[in-house]
Amino acid sequence: MSEYKSNYSLTRRQRIYFRIKRVLDIILALILLIPAALVVLLSLIAVRIESKGFPIYKQARTGYHQKVFYIYKIRSMRIEVRDKDGRPLSDEERLTKVGRFVRKTSIDELPQLWNVLKGDMSFIGPRPLLINDLDTYSERQLIRFEVMPGITGYTALFGRANQTIQEKYNHEVEYVERFGFKIDAYIFWRTIAIVLSQKDVEDHVNEGRVAAFIMDSQDDKEDSKEIK
Repeated sequence: MSEYKSNYSLTRRQRIYFRIKRVLDIILALILLIPAALVVLLSLIAVRIESKGFPIYKQARTGYHQKVFYIYKIRSMRIEVRDKDGRPLSDEERLTKVGRFVRKTSIDELPQLWNVLKGDMSFIGPRPLLINDLDTYSERQLIRFEVMPGITGYTALFGRANQTIQEKYNHEVEYVERFGFKIDAYIFWRTIAIVLSQKDVEDHVNEGRVAAFIMDSQDDKEDSKEIK
């Protein structure tokens, strides 16, 4: 991978927030580490009982300034890709009962607390890219690498089924351009509401877009006061 270069830079206020956010990430990760470890342990046991194979997996991803790191997740699918007759299994068919639960509750993401502590990720930011996806980004969309990738992020609030790939990329750009406490607080509380409501993300999309519109109008007023 070539050396990272960017024509985009965060404002002075955003750079200060970037450092403060890193400290907050570490504190929150340490607070959650013990209770999360217990939940992860029970989930790993349940996954292993229901299906054979190692219950946790890792993938190479591209993070801050295009640094490659490994992300950890709880396995939610069977390792078999074909049935007994040799017929290819769909993702839905491979999804286990435990896997469906850990996905719906986002428990499968908890091992990424380790990534947060290591400094690979933040709690909130653009989702870390698969390495092969890097070539699909335009020069403007590459500004996503100016901030830490996150366990959750702005794009996730719009639902997977309601966005094209380019719309997801553009939401990531929008997040970086707005980067600050206000948008992170919005994403944090929206994510909690989605997880606790037991509804699909898509059920919250319209509400999220209305809230995003309100934030747009507020940000426009503050942009003129920005000290760079």
